[in-house]
Amino acid sequence: MRATTRTFPALAALAALAGCVSFGSEPPESLLTLTPTAQAPAGSGAAGTAAGSLAIIVPDAPARLDVVRVPVRVDDASLAYLKDAVWVDKPARLFRTLLAETIRTRTARVVIDSDDPALTPSTQLRGVLRDFGYDAATSSVVVRFDAIRDTADRGIETRRFESVIPAVAPEAAEVGPALNRAANDVAGQVADWLG
Repeated sequence: MRATTRTFPALAALAALAGCVSFGSEPPESLLTLTPTAQAPAGSGAAGTAAGSLAIIVPDAPARLDVVRVPVRVDDASLAYLKDAVWVDKPARLFRTLLAETIRTRTARVVIDSDDPALTPSTQLRGVLRDFGYDAATSSVVVRFDAIRDTADRGIETRRFESVIPAVAPEAAEVGPALNRAANDVAGQVADWLG
């Protein structure tokens, strides 16, 4: 009898709590991500000194890109977000990971893409992800990255990289893969620039 007396208040409290808890809206059918066209195989690695290493910093991004939605440029003064298109992480973080893997596979550099303050390579790649979305007026996806290479012995160098893929339907199933192709193209251009 005593166990029943103690259990009843606990069950009543759980029932009352269930009415107050919201688990949010339905999750999206799928999430978008960036996948590098080339990946370093398991067991591969690199060794070097701080002078030959490269740190890749998460790019800055304007507020319209600092979300997990895909922006749609409607016109010069209007912005929307593509229906059912949701990234697994913010585009700038995904782009940093893609840049790191592309540079790792295309160059002989030691690439650091973590935020460990103890690692201080003498060359850093940073920049601003200016565009990473869909342009409704031209039915194209646009990826634009202003890169900044900061080298201890050679100073600072900047360059703009861009990839535009036309004839893309305004649907998540079309825009996601097109953005992945454009991001890989830009990452390849950056890797070639770094040498």
